[in-house]
Amino acid sequence: MRRVEHVMGFPVSLRIDDGEGDLGTAADRVFAWLRQVDARFSPFRPGSEVSRYGRRELADDELSADLKEVLGLCERYRAETGGAFDARLPGRGLDPCAVVKGWSVQRAAGLLAAAGARRFCLNAGGDVVVSGGPWRVGIRHPEQADRVCVVLAVTDAAVATSGRYERGDHILDGRTGRPATGLLSLTVVAPTLTEADATATAAFALGADGPAWAAARPGCEVFAVDTARRVVRTPGLPVAAG
Repeated sequence: MRRVEHVMGFPVSLRIDDGEGDLGTAADRVFAWLRQVDARFSPFRPGSEVSRYGRRELADDELSADLKEVLGLCERYRAETGGAFDARLPGRGLDPCAVVKGWSVQRAAGLLAAAGARRFCLNAGGDVVVSGGPWRVGIRHPEQADRVCVVLAVTDAAVATSGRYERGDHILDGRTGRPATGLLSLTVVAPTLTEADATATAAFALGADGPAWAAARPGCEVFAVDTARRVVRTPGLPVAAG
């Protein structure tokens, strides 16, 4: 079974190769959940919970449990990067998107597993969570769109990449308020997309120190290309054979 929809500002593709139960209904729930997340958590929608909280129209005790969880993750990464990762940047207002994407897609993967899907791949704008496997996941070359740097073999894990090649200098270093420097792209393999996506963004914001910071996190493997075109990768990176 395969399905693609445009949600949260990017294409989301779902492929299910094995499972039991009503997988079509499970897929419906996945995309309904992601549409709900976009409506509730997008900083670009004036009526979203995030926008209302950012404008101080909601008090802390009025927030949903989901938004409290997301904001807690944002604060965790802000503290652990010394402020390089920050969901509250001057001039931007509250923007937790760097956490919301991975968190919400990982929750969607949980819906699939609970419904009986055993082997599946959920790809959200290039960030991937898989069950079963191994799945082959290509990491795009940061400067040549038609090439990949490396192909990974991933089972029951997630892969996320942060870089400049899609949206330019959109990742800011919260310590300076300026675009992060030092890296062209950074990929993290982790047990969940919540961890992989937030870690990749936070590490990219850290710049040249980012790969070592990400590699030191439990369960994370890293592939990075710096601005001198040097490759940094951890020994445990699951590179596909052949």
